[in-house]
Amino acid sequence: VQKDAIPFFNGMQLSFDLVGPAMRAIGSTGEIEGALRFNLHDQYYPIVELGYGMANHENDDITGLTYKTQAPYFRIGCDINLLKNKHSANKFYGGVRYAFTYYNVDISRTDITDPVWGGNTSFAIDAASCNQHWIEVVFGIDAQVWGPLHLGWNVRYKRRLSHKDAPIGNTWYIPGYGKYGDTRVGANFNIIFDI
Repeated sequence: VQKDAIPFFNGMQLSFDLVGPAMRAIGSTGEIEGALRFNLHDQYYPIVELGYGMANHENDDITGLTYKTQAPYFRIGCDINLLKNKHSANKFYGGVRYAFTYYNVDISRTDITDPVWGGNTSFAIDAASCNQHWIEVVFGIDAQVWGPLHLGWNVRYKRRLSHKDAPIGNTWYIPGYGKYGDTRVGANFNIIFDI
């Protein structure tokens, strides 16, 4: 009877990630991200996530490279409430995402003196066009704090599907995905509002 009393479309939630801006404040990479999640009968939660990833990594200790990029990224997917009591204000959920980004990178290296032939060598690539498509498996908790305010934590396993790198090879950072690699693990801490 309780289940029948809950409408099929039961509202929306707007959320903002707090980890990405903190990472950007203390490091050379970071993201600003928001999401809109739809509540279908307190069980299924289609979601759209939009973000803007940034990297400004200068004079790498090993390679001496400087790497800069900034671009939007997009994710779409669905979460499923895994709690037995689907209508609880708190949620434990699992879900999947399809994600993609198209971005440009600037890669450069300062002058290095050739130890054999002498002379300086340097290079720079500006606005190299790259892209990446990936999937994510997500598990998270959404806890009601007060009224429409919730806090949420999630962990994401990311797996690359396809990519186009810069002309000189791998890109160091991909907006929304993280540092280069076939797989990545990430996490979000969200502030969430029922609307």
